[in-house]
Amino acid sequence: MAGGGGPAKSDEPQPHPPKDQLPNISYCITSPPPWPEAILLGFQHFLVMLGTTVLIPTALVPQMGGGNNEKARVIETLLFVAGINTLLQTLFGTRLPAVIGGSYTFVPTTISIILAGRFSGEPDPIEKFKRIMRSIQGALIVASTLQIVLGFSGLWRNVARFLSPLSSVPLVSLVGFGLYELGFPGVAKCVEIGLPQLILIVFVSQYVPHVLHSGKNIFDRFAVIFTVVIVWIYAHLLTVGGAYNDAPPKTQISCRTDRAGLIDSAPWIRIPYPFQWGAPSFDAGEAFAMMMAAFVALVESSGAFIAVYRYASATPLPPSILSRGIGWQGVGILLSGLFGTVNGSSVSVENAGLLALTRVGSRRVVQISAGFMIFFSILGKFGAVFASIPPAIIAALYCLFFAYVGAGGLSFLQFCNLNSFRTKFILGFSIFLGLSIPQYFNEYTAINGYGPVNTGARWFNDIINVPFQSKPFVAGVVAYFLDNTLFKREGSIRKDRGKHWWDKYKSFKGDTRSEEFYSLPFNLNKYFPSV
Repeated sequence: MAGGGGPAKSDEPQPHPPKDQLPNISYCITSPPPWPEAILLGFQHFLVMLGTTVLIPTALVPQMGGGNNEKARVIETLLFVAGINTLLQTLFGTRLPAVIGGSYTFVPTTISIILAGRFSGEPDPIEKFKRIMRSIQGALIVASTLQIVLGFSGLWRNVARFLSPLSSVPLVSLVGFGLYELGFPGVAKCVEIGLPQLILIVFVSQYVPHVLHSGKNIFDRFAVIFTVVIVWIYAHLLTVGGAYNDAPPKTQISCRTDRAGLIDSAPWIRIPYPFQWGAPSFDAGEAFAMMMAAFVALVESSGAFIAVYRYASATPLPPSILSRGIGWQGVGILLSGLFGTVNGSSVSVENAGLLALTRVGSRRVVQISAGFMIFFSILGKFGAVFASIPPAIIAALYCLFFAYVGAGGLSFLQFCNLNSFRTKFILGFSIFLGLSIPQYFNEYTAINGYGPVNTGARWFNDIINVPFQSKPFVAGVVAYFLDNTLFKREGSIRKDRGKHWWDKYKSFKGDTRSEEFYSLPFNLNKYFPSV
């Protein structure tokens, strides 16, 4: 028809309609799978979160002066607190199936405390370890107040209500893609183990279900268990066969199944308790630096929560619920400081990716995984067996999970007008700076041993350097600023941003689906009027 004003022909390709809830999810938040399947899926989440739980203390405890005994106790404590925090988040926080575990965001600030000059004169390495641990605890306790106040006061709700699908794309995408240095570089450190794990999990999870239709759900949902067991046995055979006896130390750490030193060091039964390392000590500068790390973790976790709601097939996350979840995450950091985990808490990105792989977003499954965390943290010997998985296997899993989370961020483009030059500028500029600025800061630090901001006050250096080392933080802040300041008053801009899709869910009250997903149990909503 002349002028192009007529209806589209039936045989013309039509765009895929946007979906505010992700389709093709087998079990959403409130629809748990059968108990046997739920228990296996919960155990799978436990296996996945062990990676960060083991790698962070393994890197930090030796620098603090601790040995294998101290490392085993710290891992048990971190696992125990992660289980408690996950239960609190799924019961009283966002109520999303989000695992709350250790965070790499806190590592630079923690290393700065470890390198503080006041510990260098301590001759006893164990006493040095305890002194540093108590200083880290004090900094975490103070830093937790930032998220607690911003979350429970509703201040973060006021920030989140200006978040749109457009500004969420760079934030959520780089929460996943921004961790690329933890993926294949870790696989390449032991390529004979990491590469088979990577190939096998892609084959089992993506190809086998389309070949063996009768076992489709089995291979989709339990690919991690199947492949990790196979490659773990293969790695153990290489270890006992002497394949790594003459290998360099770094290769042995990445490949061998007996290098963690946890099985011999872990006690049979031990319950972590607050102040187990002694009374925390406080330093104002270190506390302020840790507060900045907590703020960066807050922004990153906001992006991770958005990815989790998407893969759990929930309705868009209301700002009040996000704020409530941040408040409980602050409580999690407080518990980390009280128990002494050597690290703060945030949303586990790898477990968010596991939701996508299994297509199971059930809250009950993640709560069961929290039970496994607590159980194996108390029965240390048994937990140490699973914690001895070679890092190369973990890095191969990261490749898949972080890619899923990054793709989850890209999926919000369906709500935006991609024909708008404003949209293109905000997306391109924020993602480019989100990759480029941290690259400069990290490269500068690797070459010189200190960041671009290098004054006599180490705590001040961390306040400036740490935020700019985080890819999702930089990209998210740039996108949020541009999206809320660049020609916002024009009438068509609101639809270009996709804001009209999320405005329907500003409050979960009155929407049956959202109330089912996010309402607190035991009629507790009335006690949180501010959020």
